[in-house]
Amino acid sequence: MQVTVSARHGHLDDQTQAALREKAEGLLKYFERLVSVAVVVDLHQDHAHNVKVEITATAGHKHEFVATEANGDVVAAFGLAQDKIKQQIKHYKEKLHDHRRDPSHNDAGGK
Repeated sequence: MQVTVSARHGHLDDQTQAALREKAEGLLKYFERLVSVAVVVDLHQDHAHNVKVEITATAGHKHEFVATEANGDVVAAFGLAQDKIKQQIKHYKEKLHDHRRDPSHNDAGGK
């Protein structure tokens, strides 16, 4: 899986980039078919002095999961966005699982 960490309006130190990359790789535990994860940190602080983190995870069959969160701490914002991605992945996996278990899809064209 390919993981990219980038920053807008500033620069992330190597330690923070490594921590975000390691946490992003942890998403594979929830969905093995992830092809890439892109983490974009917008260091331009809003009126509440928050930075924004956006995570985009791409899976096979061109399915994409996107989550954005803002917080005063980059790693905390990443954790909140990661929780959103996990929920999206779980929902997607349940949808796949339910679709495969649906007996109407096993019917040979209704014949």
